[in-house]
Amino acid sequence: MTSTETVSDALGVLRRVFGYDSFRGEQEAIISHVVDGGDALVLMPTGGGKSLCYQIPSLVREGVGVVISPLIALMQDQVDALRALGVRAGFLNSTQDYEQRREVEQAFLAGELDLLYLAPERLRLESTVSLLGRGKVALFAIDEAHCVSQWGHDFRPDYLGLSELHERWPDVPRIALTATATKATHEEIATRLNLGEAKHFVASFDRPNIQYRIVPKNSPQKQLLELLRTEHAGDAGIVYCLSRASVEKTAEFLSANGIPAVPYHAGLDARTRAKHQSRFLREDGLVVVATIAFGMGIDKPDVRFVAHLDLPKSVEGYYQETGRAGRDGQPSTAWLAYGLQDVVQQRKMIDTSEGDDAHRRRLGQHLDAMLALCETIECRRVQLLNYFGQQGERCGNCDTCLAPPESWDGTVVAQKLLSAVYRLATERRQKFGAGQSIDILLGKQTPKVSQHRHDELTVFGIGTELSESEWRGVVRQLLAQGLLAVEGDYGTLVLTEASGEVLGRRREVRLRREPKRAAKAPKTAKSKAAVEMPPEAAPLFERLRAWRAETAKDQGVPAYVIFHDATLRQIATERPSTLEQLGGVSGVGESKLVKYGEAILETLSAA
Repeated sequence: MTSTETVSDALGVLRRVFGYDSFRGEQEAIISHVVDGGDALVLMPTGGGKSLCYQIPSLVREGVGVVISPLIALMQDQVDALRALGVRAGFLNSTQDYEQRREVEQAFLAGELDLLYLAPERLRLESTVSLLGRGKVALFAIDEAHCVSQWGHDFRPDYLGLSELHERWPDVPRIALTATATKATHEEIATRLNLGEAKHFVASFDRPNIQYRIVPKNSPQKQLLELLRTEHAGDAGIVYCLSRASVEKTAEFLSANGIPAVPYHAGLDARTRAKHQSRFLREDGLVVVATIAFGMGIDKPDVRFVAHLDLPKSVEGYYQETGRAGRDGQPSTAWLAYGLQDVVQQRKMIDTSEGDDAHRRRLGQHLDAMLALCETIECRRVQLLNYFGQQGERCGNCDTCLAPPESWDGTVVAQKLLSAVYRLATERRQKFGAGQSIDILLGKQTPKVSQHRHDELTVFGIGTELSESEWRGVVRQLLAQGLLAVEGDYGTLVLTEASGEVLGRRREVRLRREPKRAAKAPKTAKSKAAVEMPPEAAPLFERLRAWRAETAKDQGVPAYVIFHDATLRQIATERPSTLEQLGGVSGVGESKLVKYGEAILETLSAA
């Protein structure tokens, strides 16, 4: 097959099955390479269209595309979505009984499947390997490939065995895909999956429709509630918390304040987790409050916000989690509340983590990069792209672009704070947390100050030019810059080697001053990918959404399996009056036109 024929066949499948007229970004090059039998390692952001990169080659090449995915709980939805497009898809995992597995296996052997989804642990079973050996495999797709990285928080030991696929099936192309990876993780994936000869495709990690905002943490639950009420009323979203207890409390708080919310964490039983995940996928406007156990592979296109009430451990984790917002290209918000206690807690977790010094050093580097993103006075988007080795221009849409913070010479106030820690350590042989040092600087006569006679220290009352919250911001930034450290279970402050440079007047300290006006989403902000919809089309759009919700409920599938919001917006705007016109709408393929065309035209004519 020539390259022209390959592209032509792939475009035909894209139009006929998926209802789109053209490929995006690197999709065409990746698909052409895999259809022609080449191995590929693909780094593409969430919402960039990764799945098409293996689905279309599976439909163009002879045989069945075998997709290895860790997302057992989502396989049914993935298969339902493909079947709605007329694609013959099935899955094998531990949730099925013998008869269900046998039915899928027979369909595979009879050549009656286009795509087969497998959990990675099934490839440890000789019966699965034997089954694949008796059928015709078009390709192997390894989804969520970062799960092979032993330093990542999504590590799955079963992924290490996937390196043997090439030895067993040397002529079958492999495509490994991930939504997040630094150059180091990228190289680790290639090594561990035996993809040394694979062609690497790295798409832009820019998500222009997502507005990044990081705010000082005061009363995080109340701050979150204000965000949801003022900017995201009725929207679906994900709220991430570090602990299970915080997840439960936040979900209860939101529910008590009229925001429909459910918790999701590893402490809930499997049935409850599955129920809450299913509700999130199928209902409009539900908020899931979760630990990082939630979200990988979630294909809900209309998640309008992702909020973090605690600091993520790394930029990779932050990027992957925020990337679950706005997969449909519509404007969305990534919001993080960040404070001093986050830094103290994360530093403490690193100090007490298992592993050797090299492992702790690596965790520290990840945290330092995350802190740099939080404290930057530059464009958040540029900082994110730079972390992944890519270039970008100021976005004009993140909080630091909309309300630029100032940097100021904080050398003197840093010296005052470091002096307080130094005096406590040298004159009193004592260590305290940030609160006590701040009370001393502010000259507060608290019971603890009186008990320890800290009002007799020369630094007592020398910091009244700043408020308590401003001093907490100073402590946070000094910790972020490595000019202070925390130790022990109580997070006591201690000096570092770099502290001496500041105290010895050999180093200037620049600090970030929070803007007086918090950045909010500009009313005019629109994604380049967003489908503009005139106001007069809004009632019809809502009628179409109501029809979709009822149809999805009848079929027992998520609403987006019927049609994405972007497709309904275009239908509401263009008001097609014939099946031929409806077939020209982006996202309406042949199968969906046959299945839903008449019902949509009826809905339009009744409006």
